[in-house]
Amino acid sequence: MSFASEVKNELLQLKMWDVNSNLKQDEQMSRLLIREAFIKSGFINNPDKDYHLEILFQQKQKAEDLQSMLNNFNINSKITKKGNGYIVYIKDGEDIVLFLALIGASKAVIKFEEVRVLKDARNSINRIVNCETANINKIMLASKTQIENIKYLKKHKKFNNLPEELKELADLRIKEPDLSYEELGKLLKKPISKSGVSHRLNKINQIAKEYQKNE
Repeated sequence: MSFASEVKNELLQLKMWDVNSNLKQDEQMSRLLIREAFIKSGFINNPDKDYHLEILFQQKQKAEDLQSMLNNFNINSKITKKGNGYIVYIKDGEDIVLFLALIGASKAVIKFEEVRVLKDARNSINRIVNCETANINKIMLASKTQIENIKYLKKHKKFNNLPEELKELADLRIKEPDLSYEELGKLLKKPISKSGVSHRLNKINQIAKEYQKNE
């Protein structure tokens, strides 16, 4: 059974009027109309996929009326033409949860939220992994360039012309090509900050480029 069918089956089991509701009478009427519209011609994606809920209307005015009712409950929706009709649709996960809660689909809310939390956690982890991968690639590319320049200076007998603090860092960079600037800075005889390491390595690169220009 699809998630949309589960939601509709849950709604069909609800009483028409909720005597325990805190909603005013006109708000309860709006909720009933929204619920009936969804049962009649609504659809909601499985939350494992894209977040998407829609209700189809044959007349634009009825679509606009529903959108107005949703706005009164602070639920954001949009209208678009579809074939010979119009659909009111919601694509934001938070708004879909509010919609389901409004029409009384409490079981669907729990299931949707469980999936949404796991999905958001997965997306967050993926973003972190992608960011870490990008940072590693950036470090490796910078390290490769730095090592090439250091080796150039050594090959052309220019390395010993460097100040002692640059030579120390250069030798450490060759020895530890995978370390970050912060890690390199901690291993120096006199530890320095990440920005300090960056400044010294940039200085080495500049010196190497100057020698290469004058070849």
